[in-house]
Amino acid sequence: MPVLRVALNVPLDTLFDYLAGESDENDVGLRVCVPFGTKKVTGVILEVCASSNLPPEKLKSVISIFRDISPLSGELLALFRFCSDYYHHPLGMVVMNGLPGKLRSNKPVSIETGMRQARFKLTEAGRRVDLSTIPARNTVMHRLQVVLRNEQLLAIRDARDISPRAVKILKDWMQKGWLETVTEIHEAHEVHGELAEKSVPELTPEQSEAVATITAQFNHFDTWVLHGVTGSGKTEVYLRLITKALAGGAQTLVLIPEISLTPQLEAVFRERFSTARIVSLHSGLNDTERLIGWLQAQRGEAHIILGTRLAVFTPLPRLGLIIVDEEQDGSFKQQDGLRYSARDLAIFRAKQMQIPVVLGSATPSLETYYNVKIGRYRCLHLRNRAVKDAALPEVECIDMRLEKPVNGLSAPLIRAIRKCLEQQLQCLIFINRRGYAPVLLCPSCGWSAVCQRCSSRLVVHLQDKRLSCHHCGHLEYFPLACPQCGNQDMIPFGRGTQRIEEALEAQFPSARILRIDRDSIRRKNAWQMILRSIHHREVDILVGTQLLAKGHDFPYLALVGVLGSDRSLFSTDFRAGERLFTQLIQVAGRAGRATVAGRVLVQTDFPNHPLYQALRQHDYNVLAESILTERKTAGFPPFVYQALLRAEAHSLSKVMNFLGAAQNIVKSPPGIEIFDPVPAHMMRLRGMERAHLLVQSRSRRKLQSFLTHWCEQLSDLTKSDVRWILDVDPIEF
Repeated sequence: MPVLRVALNVPLDTLFDYLAGESDENDVGLRVCVPFGTKKVTGVILEVCASSNLPPEKLKSVISIFRDISPLSGELLALFRFCSDYYHHPLGMVVMNGLPGKLRSNKPVSIETGMRQARFKLTEAGRRVDLSTIPARNTVMHRLQVVLRNEQLLAIRDARDISPRAVKILKDWMQKGWLETVTEIHEAHEVHGELAEKSVPELTPEQSEAVATITAQFNHFDTWVLHGVTGSGKTEVYLRLITKALAGGAQTLVLIPEISLTPQLEAVFRERFSTARIVSLHSGLNDTERLIGWLQAQRGEAHIILGTRLAVFTPLPRLGLIIVDEEQDGSFKQQDGLRYSARDLAIFRAKQMQIPVVLGSATPSLETYYNVKIGRYRCLHLRNRAVKDAALPEVECIDMRLEKPVNGLSAPLIRAIRKCLEQQLQCLIFINRRGYAPVLLCPSCGWSAVCQRCSSRLVVHLQDKRLSCHHCGHLEYFPLACPQCGNQDMIPFGRGTQRIEEALEAQFPSARILRIDRDSIRRKNAWQMILRSIHHREVDILVGTQLLAKGHDFPYLALVGVLGSDRSLFSTDFRAGERLFTQLIQVAGRAGRATVAGRVLVQTDFPNHPLYQALRQHDYNVLAESILTERKTAGFPPFVYQALLRAEAHSLSKVMNFLGAAQNIVKSPPGIEIFDPVPAHMMRLRGMERAHLLVQSRSRRKLQSFLTHWCEQLSDLTKSDVRWILDVDPIEF
């Protein structure tokens, strides 16, 4: 009997052998239900062999092989294998992580499972069916054909109204290839109000050069870095490249960092490509919605796939172009479980398929910038804004050493806001800290509210009368008095979005103020409603976090005020300066994108800091070169490659003992540096004590070879009360 080697979602880096009654190499990539211990689990067939290394009597038989959908392609399975090898994560967990939730269950996918929210249309094969071949007595088939031919589309609920047997007939026709599905779950969101201009805009000379250069090499692998200032029209370049891909019958994968950017980009794409099928894939979808989009992509029906990091694993049989927008964004790196970088996997996938990949950014990551500098990537510049007469905003620093702020707002900023309101323009106050205040203090004894499960303070949410931990989600009621000394005059210390909103309401009582953070967009469709209000000029002042910092186009926004940015200037995190500059460039770029002149005011105690000087000049290259020099001296990425062994347990001593043993089980080979284990910056998280151990090398190949050998020994060292994971190319410590 054939032996199937199956990848299962278990933390063991091996494939599991099972006997199958009938199977051949064509079954590689199919899902299969198998017994595992006392359970039934679903996995994916990765190999079909004639024999096994295990004795035949120890092999169990598969329960069933699901042939309801096409098998995963060899190209996608190769991507999973590379991901498993590079990030040293069990292959079965990598494979199952890349599948929609409904494909991980022990049930076959039926038409009803995946298509409840879809409508059906006849394919060309379905239209060629001779109706005379359908028996006259089968009135249900005839009625379905009439509806499909006359009304073009048929919803499954309408099919049930025709007859209870209609669904079974539709399933049969789907299998015969007579029908295809048209999902309605991703209708374009009206976020711009009326999309007045439907004509394709004229390209600037820089845009034309970028499009021409990439399309000239369209059938070859190249990593293109589209380095354009905010508002320079990177999206229009993407649209022209997608047009080229569609003309060649190819699919395009567009990766974006945030769910909040999806509706706006999707609306733009649907407006331009009204006849193309566009699918959105992100964590905001339910399991059925995600399955529908995934299946459409796998069948080649979807022309454009727009998604967040997990979309990099989408099966695409005709993939011809990959675009990674805001490539520098940390959201592309998964921070739990399989800690992969979607940007890096996108580059691997493009090389695998021999197609171009475009990395777009106003502030490329230092790793990307360095790869351009050494010639590994090719860079195209967009130095000017695309809209005629639109200029980059003027950036000024307000020296807070000379100012006496009123509730966190300096006099120059208040005057600028008032002038902006008089001109009936919009302004944005950016403070990257939600809640009312980050700390609740007792002035008598110095007590502060801390989370019992994390090494962090509880954030004051005054409107809810609660204290919240923004790391584990723990909530407490607001204390009536200090639990340590009984003092009833507790003081919220510091400022968050809620407190700034309150201060603005006091300063500008007639202004329409809207706060935008994770708390205000929790309701379904809240984000779309907020964007609609902004574009319809129903808002005067926006108060927001980084949700507003990137990708949005607000044509009437004239002023941006930045609060509380100094705390990142002297962080122990060597990437803090790079992140802050990126964030400030992005939020500054929201102003003056159309004919309205833009102005940015930054409240700071360090107006002469090199980072703020580069910001005033909008000169990313100067700052990037400076940071690269510092990193080369210090021996930080991109001049070295790193891996972080993270461990956690209920006791810090157990974690440190485990990491100490992990450090001692191997001798450091030449070219590999192993540092001593240290507690994590946030030592306690969700009740677990955490520490880590850093390994680095100037050679990626040497580091990978070492990690492969080390992981094998770590598996033998593992104790049940210590959890560990290896984070390759970490971006947070």
